[in-house]
Amino acid sequence: ERPEREQEENLGKLVESLSLEPGMVVADIGTGSGRIAVMMAEKLGSNGKVLAVDVQDEMLSLLSKKLKQKNITNIEPILGTPKSPQLKPASVDMALIVDVYQKFEYPYEMLGEIAAALKPGGRVAFVEYRKEDPKVRRMIKLVHTMTEKQVKREAALPEFGLTWKKTVDVLPVQHIVIFEKKTAAQRATNSKQ
Repeated sequence: ERPEREQEENLGKLVESLSLEPGMVVADIGTGSGRIAVMMAEKLGSNGKVLAVDVQDEMLSLLSKKLKQKNITNIEPILGTPKSPQLKPASVDMALIVDVYQKFEYPYEMLGEIAAALKPGGRVAFVEYRKEDPKVRRMIKLVHTMTEKQVKREAALPEFGLTWKKTVDVLPVQHIVIFEKKTAAQRATNSKQ
């Protein structure tokens, strides 16, 4: 909720870059105070929904209070676990992971669960501080950064069924690395090859 966060990270540009459409279901993994979830909820409209996932119950309690105060009804707080976001299979059009992936206790298990929650053709967006950028390495602890190559290597494991689509470099210090879940037809084609 830091006021300078918009200038540092340009959250408005981040949300614009996600190509959200009204009616989508988006999971905000590691939602924290829900600032980005609230921004996305506006874009999704009353027929869309943000599933605001966090492993800290106190963060979800704060978010619930904020939602009541602002009368926001299309955000659902969900208490995840270190190994699972607790999302239903094939229920999500997009999962957004902002500066959280490298903090997962169980990244392999968590990403497997996130991939399973995506609908065929659904997307997952990793937003991570650019480890490749010397400026970022001076301002952010190295352990809280990831290179694009590292994100691609970890998310492209065959068991997740994810394919890299694009990397968007419009943010001051982070990259947005977007993967898409293969459809049944794409999986069948890959298994024949």
